This record gives sequence, C-alpha cells and structure tokens, in this order.
Amino acid sequence: MSRQERRVLAYAGLLAAVAATYTVAFKHGMAFFEGREVTYVESLQFVGQTFTTTGYGEYAPWESNVMLLTVVVMQLSGVFLIFLTLPLFVVPWIEDRLEVEPPRSVDLDDHVVICGFGARDKTLAAELDAQGVEYVVLTDDRETALSLHENGWRAVHGDPETASGLERVDVGDARTVVLDESDERNATIALTVTDIAPDVQTVCFVEDPSLAEYLEYAGADRVLGPRSLLGRSLARNVTNAVTSRLGEAVEIGDDFEIVEMPIQYGSDLDGATLGETALLEPGGVNAVGAWFAGEYVGSPSPDRELTRNTVLLVAGRERDLEAFEERTLAAHDAADRGHVVVAGYGEVGSTVRAALDEAGIETTVVDVEDRPGVDVVGDAMEGSTLRDADIGDASALVLALGDDTSTVFATLVAREASERVEILCRANDVESARKLYAAGADYVLSLATVAGRMLAQTILAEDVMALDKQIDVVRTEAPALVGQTLAGADVRARTGCTVVAVQRDDEVISRPDADFRVREGDALVVVGADADVARFNEVAGVHAGPP
Repeated sequence: MSRQERRVLAYAGLLAAVAATYTVAFKHGMAFFEGREVTYVESLQFVGQTFTTTGYGEYAPWESNVMLLTVVVMQLSGVFLIFLTLPLFVVPWIEDRLEVEPPRSVDLDDHVVICGFGARDKTLAAELDAQGVEYVVLTDDRETALSLHENGWRAVHGDPETASGLERVDVGDARTVVLDESDERNATIALTVTDIAPDVQTVCFVEDPSLAEYLEYAGADRVLGPRSLLGRSLARNVTNAVTSRLGEAVEIGDDFEIVEMPIQYGSDLDGATLGETALLEPGGVNAVGAWFAGEYVGSPSPDRELTRNTVLLVAGRERDLEAFEERTLAAHDAADRGHVVVAGYGEVGSTVRAALDEAGIETTVVDVEDRPGVDVVGDAMEGSTLRDADIGDASALVLALGDDTSTVFATLVAREASERVEILCRANDVESARKLYAAGADYVLSLATVAGRMLAQTILAEDVMALDKQIDVVRTEAPALVGQTLAGADVRARTGCTVVAVQRDDEVISRPDADFRVREGDALVVVGADADVARFNEVAGVHAGPP
C-alpha cells in the first residue's frame, strides 16, 4: 500500500469516528440540555450540515451554553476536517490527473538504448542526432524520465536491470545498448542484456578501471575509460606547447590534415584579427572554424580578434601547418621553457604525468594527498601551494582536479600568480568550459565531450573520424547534392559546415574549389559542430543506416 493510500484510509477513519461521535453527542445533548428528542438520522443530518457549512435553521436557537459550545466545537472541527481534504487529497489528485506521464514503451528499430542519463549522454545524443540515429533513454527514476520527456527527449520509465524494463525499449532490435549507471548496476544490466538480446552490442563506462574485467565477464562488449584518453589529450596539448611540435591531426588524405591550434599568449597572432592571418584566403592553410572562449564558430568574421583563449581549427598540408603554427607560439627560446605543473594526481593527472615523462618533459605534481609520485603536497586553490611548485617558472599548468568549481578557482589563482603560464584544464561538464576560459584558462577539454565521442565512435564505427576533438569530422555521401557544385549547394551558409575534402573512388581531393561538382558515390568530408552536422545531413539527404 502506497503512502497516499495509507493517508486516505487514516483520514477516512478519522472522519467517520468524529462524525459518529458528534452524531451521538448531538442526539443526547439535545434531549438532555434542550429537552427535544431527535433521531440518530436527524442527528447525523445535523453533523453533515455542520461539516459542509450548509446551515441548519430548524435546530436553532439553543438555550443552554453547553449545546452552544458543543455546536461551536462541531462547526470548527468540521470545517477543519473538510478543508483539510483540499491540500492533502484534492489538489494532489488534480495534479496527478494533469501531470504528463513518461512513456512506458517505444517502437523502434536499429536504435541506441541509453541506460541511465548524465552529461556525457547529452554529448552522445548530439552525436547521434548529427548522424540521424534514433535513441531512447531508459531510467527507473520517474522524475528524470518525465523531465526528459517534457524537454523533447525520447525517454522511457522502467528498470534497466530487469528483462521487462529492457523489453519496453525494444532492446532485441537495438544496434547498441549503452550502460551509464554505477559499475555495479552496469554489471547487472549487462547480464540481463546478454540473457535476452545476446547479439546486441553492449558498451559501458567504468568509473573504477580495476573493475573493467568484471564488466567484460558480465557481458559488456566494450568497456570505456574516458579519463585516460582525456589525460593523454591534455598531455598532447602540453607537449605541443612546450616542444613546438604540431599537434595530433585528423588525417583526411596522404598530405592533408585538420588540426587544432591554440593561440599562445605573446605569440604573433595574439591580438591580431582573423583577416590579418591570411587564413581566409585560398591556398596554404585555411581556417575551418575557431573556438572563442569555448564557443565554436564555424564561419568566423574576418574582424574577429584572436586572443590566448582562442583555438583555431585549421586545415592544410603538413608542411604548411607546421610553418603556420610558429605564428601561434610564444616567442621564447627552448631554454626558457620550464617544467610543467600537474595539479591533481587521479586517473587523469597520472595519465598526464606518464605521457609527459615519456616525452622527456619535466613535471611537478601537486596533490592534496601525500602519496608516491606527488612532489608538492597542498591545495592547488592556494597560491602558496602553486608557488611551492614554482608556477612562476613553469611553462604550463595542467589542472586535473575532480571538481569543476575547484578547477575554476584554481585557474583564477594560477592566472594571478603567472600571466604567461599556459593553463590547460580538465572539466567534467561542457557548461564549465566558458567559466574556465573566463577565469583565464588557455585550453579546456571536457570529460563529457571525450566520453560522448568515444561512445559515438564505437557505435557509429568509421563515420566519426575525430575522437577527442571538440567538433565532428564526418565522412559521408550526400545524395541530395549529386550534380550540384559546392558553390551552388552553398553548404556553409545553409548548414554552418565546411567541406574540406572529397573522397572519389580511391582518391582524396583536398580543398575542393567552389566549382567542384558532386558525383554519385562521392564521400564528402565535412567539419562542423554537432548541430551543424545534423543540418548538413538534412540538406544532403543523409539517412542513418546500420553500422
């Protein structure tokens, strides 16, 4: 019996007891104090009239004080009992009738089932939307399911650990089941999926890397640990800044690449406008887009100023990219490049330290716990701790803290301590990136972004080419554009995406010009944000298919 049902029974019992007591009291009170005989039915009628405040002139007036007081008590308690039903029962009942219920089932095929819901699932959903892949969220939290449903998500209320819950989302017809609950619940869900849909791919995240093998034993086909990838990505950006080495690129052809290039403080491009860089001119290196304080702009204006929190997304041949990168780096000698401070020595921080050690870069590790590998014990949010780590002489600071609020505050403290140090941050949520850039960070990589892209690559196979980049680099055919030139299709203006290359048979045509005509079978390499790629798919007539 639910709490509401117990409350109703208790209230009904109280009301009946009070009404019976008042009925007997009124009958005998009228006979004893007023000298008038009434029946029990007449007495009950009086009690009903009292409780409902409808009036009862046939019994008034009363001559004795006892009956007057009795009637007053009955009136006050009756009104209290009747009006008590409004907030306790009537209002909740009306709200329940008006409230929208989350769906209990769906009818889908070749879709993705997401068990649980978090920030990384939002990134995954954006990726799936961009590729036109249907998905449904299954959660046993009714409020979460209802909130998602009201916000336009396809969500079902059900227990993902049970066969009945999974059957509500057509798990047998799904292409992939994503497990995003706790490690323990993920294991139980994996066992259930294996039992009722053994041919469906199961992918799950693991919070504790030591438990990965147990999740595989439970039936998970892929177990992902995004924190280690995030650490390696941050380390690569540090290595690029310290060694002036071109960052890891997305290779489009034999000699054509797309790469991110952060603008360093004090570099030739720091303070310049995009129009002054020649990036918008044909040939050489071209700007595909840029992040300004964490916000991606697919077609930036030539008047847009480049600052230290700008990250360019450029395309070109490797030799041209290497030459252009010199303009994004601060002008200092190799001897001036100091050590790298790594704040936070969890999974992300330890991965950064290992990658930098492998690259031969000196590191100083800061953590609140005194354990092997930690050089300075202290809180990275305190200036004294950062000074103990020689932040003033460091070339870069990697903030690998587990809490975004702490990371924002540590960024403020670090930027106050050193104007020239490169600050690279790990963020748990995508929404924290803007705050970190505003606090003085030079580069921010979100754990949710990395995790979502890891899932997208696993689910979509070769469709998504960039794993830990902050944009989509997609290779796809475009049936609706066949026979049109790129100028005629006007892809950039209509979708915000940029066509950077075309694969025709075994040949990759880099930097196609405006007169390039799309043929049947051509695969366009398109770069853009998730929403932009989704619009491109609509314009180009792209339909999702099996992986």
